[in-house]
Amino acid sequence: MNDLILILTEPWAIRALITCSLIGVMYGVLGCFIVLRNMSLIGDALSHSILPGVFFAFILFGYSTIGFFMGSVVAGLLTALLITWIQQNIKTKNDAAIGIVFTLMFSIGVIGISWLNNEGGVHLDLKDFLIGSIMGISNEDIVLTLLITAYTVGSVVLFYRYLFITTFQPVIASTMGISTKMVHYFLMLMLSFAIVAGLKIVGVILVVALLITPSSTALLLSNKLKNVIMISALIGLLSSVLGLILSIIYNTPPGPAMVIVAASFYFIAALFSPEKGLVLRTIRSYRQRQKIEREDILRQAIKHDAQNPLTIAKLTDRLGINLQTIKKHLKHLSENGVIINGNEISLTAKGVGQAQSLVRAHRLWESYQVQTMGLSEGQIHDEADRLEHHLTDELLDEVDRKLGYPETDPHGSPIPKKSKRLNKSLISQRMNVRLRILKEQVNESVESELWELGLLPNTYVTITKITSKKVVLTQGQKTIEMEPDLAGQVIVSKK
Repeated sequence: MNDLILILTEPWAIRALITCSLIGVMYGVLGCFIVLRNMSLIGDALSHSILPGVFFAFILFGYSTIGFFMGSVVAGLLTALLITWIQQNIKTKNDAAIGIVFTLMFSIGVIGISWLNNEGGVHLDLKDFLIGSIMGISNEDIVLTLLITAYTVGSVVLFYRYLFITTFQPVIASTMGISTKMVHYFLMLMLSFAIVAGLKIVGVILVVALLITPSSTALLLSNKLKNVIMISALIGLLSSVLGLILSIIYNTPPGPAMVIVAASFYFIAALFSPEKGLVLRTIRSYRQRQKIEREDILRQAIKHDAQNPLTIAKLTDRLGINLQTIKKHLKHLSENGVIINGNEISLTAKGVGQAQSLVRAHRLWESYQVQTMGLSEGQIHDEADRLEHHLTDELLDEVDRKLGYPETDPHGSPIPKKSKRLNKSLISQRMNVRLRILKEQVNESVESELWELGLLPNTYVTITKITSKKVVLTQGQKTIEMEPDLAGQVIVSKK
């Protein structure tokens, strides 16, 4: 660690650290629009096409940072214009046009630099242009990178609205009088500047990776463009700085190290992003599957009564779920006061309400398929069986209204009415959780019945048992029994 600190205090390391930081932020900001506009391949083309600019700039100006900058920008813009011309005037696919032009320009650059080294008596290390070289960074490079970064970030801030609307709504932008073509070429100009700025650090081969990887990572973490830009800039900064430090520690070129760090951030986000991460998506999918299986158990339970009891053997046979999983689901449902689990499985009042909601969803959707989609009775069951677990109350209310509040489904079975129980009702809560009786109840009748039971506003109770005929509560050392209908109207809070 001491050796690393000593190295980082060297003048060349400080110059490299400053330049890397600026490039990381600039690439992060600009890369968002490159990715969103599907311009990643164009960015790759421009990065490879600047080599002819380096060659001709050296012939005209010698070894000059400003000369390389001017030559590279001209080569980049020439590449962009040539690609656009081919796409618009010759029947060639867009990606093919990009590939033709950038390989042509890259080949000219490689041949030119090789000729200078072999015939011109000049040493221009092609490797430094391809993968970068931190040792060659000068104060001139820092000033140039600072100016380009300020120009790029400032342009994005100043023209953010134009970039936003032409990225997401180009047709609307055109109707508003905004030239999408001009914005496109302006973005290409900024891209050319940015590529030139990163030439010494990353090289032409890897520059596109730092343009697209941080922004792609940010898009996994947020859906708001302003947040994406800030996150991308931060990831670009961290990737560049950490990559530089790793390249110093392991004595490797800085560009590949930066790309590896950026790619590491990307794969971490791809796995653990709150909304789009594979791990959390898998967990949500697993929980959804568990929910569906438990709801299928409730559907089976409501079909049975005392004369035809439901047993574990019947459940495993009808649902096709292994015995161990069935037992786990039954334990969960029992702990939540939804079923009474014994040799015979029966629903509590809370479970009946949940099961009837599922039956209502199933039969309403069957009715909707027959009346509005023209399906026959034999075609509707499987689809309704699949969707009943995903239909929201709002959607079901709309379907119910549109169908004219039907009383029976296409098979003649009655459609249960919507439960009047509230989402925050006492009976909808989990057992053995401390709950507070709220002061504001649905009506004075509920308040009066609570008063008679000794349940005053802001007092706390815990549900200890739910059956089909009663809900058992504890308040301190006192046990209180309440009818399920009343428990479905009492509003409580967990706070």
